[in-house]
Amino acid sequence: MRVLITTDAFPPNCGGSGWSTYELVRGLIDKGHEAFVIQPSFDGRGRSVRKFDGISVAEYRTRVPRIPYLRNYFKNERFYRHFADYLEGWLSETPVDVVHAQHLLTGPPSITAARARGLPVVCTVRDYWPICYWTDLLHDEQSVGVCPECTQTMMSRCIRPRAGAAWPFALPFVPYMKRNLEQKRKSLALSSAVVAVSQSVAERLRNRAPEIRQTRLEIIPNPVDSERLLDEAPSLERPLTKPYVLYLGKLAVNKGVRELIPVMEKSRVPWPLVVVGDGAERGLLERQSTTSNCQVEFTGWLNRPEALQWLYNASILVFPSRWPEPLSRVLLEASAIGIPIAAMDTGGSRDIVVDKKTGLLCQTSDGLAQAVADLYKDERLRQVLAEAAKRRMAAKFSTVNVISQMEALYAQLIGKR
Repeated sequence: MRVLITTDAFPPNCGGSGWSTYELVRGLIDKGHEAFVIQPSFDGRGRSVRKFDGISVAEYRTRVPRIPYLRNYFKNERFYRHFADYLEGWLSETPVDVVHAQHLLTGPPSITAARARGLPVVCTVRDYWPICYWTDLLHDEQSVGVCPECTQTMMSRCIRPRAGAAWPFALPFVPYMKRNLEQKRKSLALSSAVVAVSQSVAERLRNRAPEIRQTRLEIIPNPVDSERLLDEAPSLERPLTKPYVLYLGKLAVNKGVRELIPVMEKSRVPWPLVVVGDGAERGLLERQSTTSNCQVEFTGWLNRPEALQWLYNASILVFPSRWPEPLSRVLLEASAIGIPIAAMDTGGSRDIVVDKKTGLLCQTSDGLAQAVADLYKDERLRQVLAEAAKRRMAAKFSTVNVISQMEALYAQLIGKR
């Protein structure tokens, strides 16, 4: 098959979404399919092609203003029109069997272009962008509750902590935000199939996006090449000579990092906490660490090989995330490698971690602290959970298995064409 993959992000400089897309592309190519990758970029104008791991990535470059909300319009409605036109022209010159969009920015215009060319189109939903304007379902920084619905009232409430002191001036934009979200759902409903990466994402789409209830919805997880990860492990030197607890990810409110150091204090685990990542909450964490009795080391943002080096050698992975995690790449890779996990039970995390069998899932920060302490005290428990996690990854999330599911979906859609 010949597949066009349109994606918001792709390695080497990307988060979990980009690496999951890479695993999909790599898996399709390894199975003998032809995969084309197109990625938009907002740091210039023109077209360019780059390569990563032998994969050609065509970049569609454009510029957007830095002014808040106006920037959103340029990255959404205006970009959608221009990118859809570009894709339609590309598809008129390059025959493909199916188009597969990967995320928020590339989804709606890819659906428009594919339908214009009479091609089946799949859209993978990796977070909550069709049902939450901010994609995370959290209505403020203090509440741990999930926002019930993107009504005008809730949007007005949500905008306040995000706009800061300027929030009164942002309120007139709420009607635009509501229309923007509705249009995304209407566009998604026109796809041949929607792929949700976890049960959590699928359930919320069914319950909160009535526009897509008649659209085919499949649950297919992000793939993990466990063998490749494990093959790389022996070549990576241990970054610390002593055991350590690891946090790996963005330092953002929705990731629960404000509870990270308090959790370690409550656990009374003497091992150092290594924080790999960067983000808006780093300053707060650094201030917390100065008054904490825990040893905390911040590495900042690291490239993938360096980040994996810390992950491969961690004694415990702590995962305090407080938003409904769609399907965490960090949890997937830690499980595939065999790192004992203590995680908050949010969203799709239970798709990955089976409590007390492949890791420990917790409902509260106190519970998370206890889980970290239990793993520290019981080496046998760490070993049992780690081995079970590796077996589960190989059985359910391996690239071979996930690609087989995707091939079957493509073939059915192509057959209906």
